[in-house]
Amino acid sequence: MTQLARPDLARNRSRRNRLRPASLVPGWVVGAALLAPAVLVAGWLVAGALQPASYSPMGQTISVLAGQTGTDRWVMTAALLVVGSAQIATGAGLVAVRLPARILLILTGLSTLGIAATPELATGPTGRHLAFAVSCVVTTAVWPLLVVRRAPAPSWILSLYGGVAVTMLFAGLSGWLLFAAQTGAGDLGLAERLTSGVQSLYPLIVVLVLRRAASARPSAVRAGR
Repeated sequence: MTQLARPDLARNRSRRNRLRPASLVPGWVVGAALLAPAVLVAGWLVAGALQPASYSPMGQTISVLAGQTGTDRWVMTAALLVVGSAQIATGAGLVAVRLPARILLILTGLSTLGIAATPELATGPTGRHLAFAVSCVVTTAVWPLLVVRRAPAPSWILSLYGGVAVTMLFAGLSGWLLFAAQTGAGDLGLAERLTSGVQSLYPLIVVLVLRRAASARPSAVRAGR
């Protein structure tokens, strides 16, 4: 009986080991990570199409679409609420990365919700709106450094060099955005859209890389490695 039980126990342990890594990157987390950039881009495209001809997506920000002067501003506001909620869900469910990275992504989502909750006035953005916007940019820019793997990374994007490169890219885009906002350059809208679009896409890339690693090499996705 003991000899028969040992193979069964070994098979059960092997089955648990195969199932556990996949649970670190569940399908609904992939969906949440995909939802954020998709809804963000769809939101500014649909909301922009509803604006009068005087609105310029090249020179005016997304916040104008959700601001008090925006036409059908509920469209962009709803999109921001969905994006923020998706970011929070991704951070909460992505247990394949370390806790600080998850917390920072949740803070990014909360900042996005804060942007939606503090619409831009006719006279310009409020202090709270700007604070939430800056917080969103900063937390997203730092996030790649927190998902770097200490062990051999399953992809270059999760290596130390990859994390530093992505952070430098985000810093450059954020610098362009700040320069456009301070100087009143005509490409402020373009800078904001490109910066927010690229930054919202990165968590999806991380999720897909970890999901693939979970299927190909289960031991590669243990949290904190």
